[in-house]
Amino acid sequence: MKVFNIASIPGDGVGKEVVPAAQRVLKAVSDVHGGLSFRFTEFPYSCEYYLEHGEMMPDDGLEQLKEFDSIFLGAVGNSKLVPDHISLWGLLIKIRREFEQVINIRPAKYLQGIKSPLANPKDFDLLVVRENSEGEYSSIGGRIFRDEDEIAIQNAVFSRKGAERAMRFAFELAAKRKKHVTSATKSNGIVYSMPFWDEVFENTAKDYPDITADSQHIDALSAFFVTRPEKLDVIVASNLFGDILTDIGAAIMGSIGVAPAANINVNGKYPSMFEPVHGSAPDIIGKGIANPIGQIWTAKMMLDHFGEEELGARLLDVIEDVLKSGYLTPDIGGSSTTDDVTEEIIKRVRTI
Repeated sequence: MKVFNIASIPGDGVGKEVVPAAQRVLKAVSDVHGGLSFRFTEFPYSCEYYLEHGEMMPDDGLEQLKEFDSIFLGAVGNSKLVPDHISLWGLLIKIRREFEQVINIRPAKYLQGIKSPLANPKDFDLLVVRENSEGEYSSIGGRIFRDEDEIAIQNAVFSRKGAERAMRFAFELAAKRKKHVTSATKSNGIVYSMPFWDEVFENTAKDYPDITADSQHIDALSAFFVTRPEKLDVIVASNLFGDILTDIGAAIMGSIGVAPAANINVNGKYPSMFEPVHGSAPDIIGKGIANPIGQIWTAKMMLDHFGEEELGARLLDVIEDVLKSGYLTPDIGGSSTTDDVTEEIIKRVRTI
């Protein structure tokens, strides 16, 4: 029996609704499989926790989390209670950075049953590998002077190690898919970091002769996500470019509520973290209509990470079957509740 110990952080808003839903699905998956089980330990880290304690997590919070096999996160943020830069940097980004979760993976796939805003989505199925530790989101910079003389400086940091690590991860994933990697660049406008990124990509691609590799400028690539996403397979991108592209990916699927993500630690020192792309959605808290698909798809990615790729694929098939049957929450044009969708997925999982 494989036993996976999971740190559960529902966080804020609808995270407290969709995380328990996804955990029930994983319980059903383990019941059917028989050879694995999940033990969830819940942590209350959230904006409410901050209001009570003055911090998003305690000083030994990371020490507590690092002993788990993975972290299952719901949502972080409630700007009416805590400024976003405090909630994000005090919890989500703190975990990503200090647990060396250097790779972010976000899929975008045409899901039958959901109306894509694209006139003809053509069954697109792509994966964005985002460098998750440096690039444009470095914390190096500052502000000087005041009034009309004020200057803000933000330094982007690109290391050969970080770029190549993300690129190799992308090539390894592409080897299991359609064998095509596209690099997001902007070397015609950003004169130092992006030519460096291109150079590392070209050198890395030489080690994967069986995989087609090409580079596209981020503006053109953003357009391709809309005009021809079916031509794309695995995209590797810097921190900022990957962030932008994956929101487009969620949009062409039909709702950010169905988009999953994984933050991967590749050296085995710390747990990886799995989270949906959506936020805490304060406008629908407590209404019971939050879309659980993003969180449940995130659970599928956690199964993949644990080496249970066949189970993960079956779970995604069940998700799509449920959507095709019309179990849709309001954000994707339906009237089903969070529980309606979750319970139907569980019922079908039990027939696998």
